[in-house]
Amino acid sequence: EVARTDASEPLDYLHGAQNILPGLEQELEGKRVGDKFTITLPPDQAYGDYDDENIETIDRDDIPSADELEIGMVVEVEDDDGYYVAHVMEINDDSIVLDFNPPLAGKTLTYSVEVVGIREADEDELAHGHAHGMWSEHDHDDFDDYDDEE
Repeated sequence: EVARTDASEPLDYLHGAQNILPGLEQELEGKRVGDKFTITLPPDQAYGDYDDENIETIDRDDIPSADELEIGMVVEVEDDDGYYVAHVMEINDDSIVLDFNPPLAGKTLTYSVEVVGIREADEDELAHGHAHGMWSEHDHDDFDDYDDEE
């Protein structure tokens, strides 16, 4: 068991917005409150196959905080295309090896699901592309500065 969510903490999501695993969202299509099911997702319907090309060796001098890194640590890396999450695999005298694969890449995942609620999305949720349900905790104030740049 990797992760667990129970009825005291349901997972809110906006159906059709592609912000949950594709295979899980497809299985939820047409379900109603009270429906229960178990689904096993192969990697291609979950986080994809593990890809050795997503492992990169970076010069230690290019990482300002290299001395603070530890093997297994999760780090955020920025380049011209945006921010990426990676796991530190190796720390060498002159380089750091980072794994940019999702932690569950290459894994077959099994979910036991119960639909505990369904409702129409509001305008803000549709505009933002995700649910703002009672179990979701987030604030768009941090992102207001970026809205004007598009």
